[in-house]
Amino acid sequence: MWMALLVFVFAGCGVVTSVLSEEEVRESEFAEVTVARVVDGDTVEVFPAVSSTESVRLIGMDAPEEFGDSGAEPYAREATAFAEESLAGEAVRLEFDEELIDDYGRALAYVHHDGEMFNERLVEEGLAQVATFPPNTRHLELFEAAQERAREAERGIWSLPESESCLLRDRRNGVGGGC
Repeated sequence: MWMALLVFVFAGCGVVTSVLSEEEVRESEFAEVTVARVVDGDTVEVFPAVSSTESVRLIGMDAPEEFGDSGAEPYAREATAFAEESLAGEAVRLEFDEELIDDYGRALAYVHHDGEMFNERLVEEGLAQVATFPPNTRHLELFEAAQERAREAERGIWSLPESESCLLRDRRNGVGGGC
């Protein structure tokens, strides 16, 4: 079997957890997991866990935030709902880039489902914008082309008036070109 699972049983709790080790992840092209929960448009929780974390941040793109100091950003709820409809409870394949874990302890991955990369689909639907951070840039050209198609079709965030879409792009992180 290409991927062994480590199973831990917590005595007295009856809880069983599986973890894919970093070594197992690095040895294979994809890790097969199930999406246990959608957190928001660009973050899911998976089973088995990847390198001790259930949280997976979709890389190469950034979806509007649903929870923040000023409430939900435009299209945040739509991005989350789209991810829930597409991924919740589904078996997916995770593809990793150079970095496996981000500064927040989340695994970083491209999510493949039903023969397509879900990260790219979110961008093409206008529910996310391109956001790649070196060294995790393997699919940058793919994401840029998807974003251009969404912009040209004025889908999702690209249908907003410039003053609103500008605020989504301006996160003071260099993503999206600012205002």
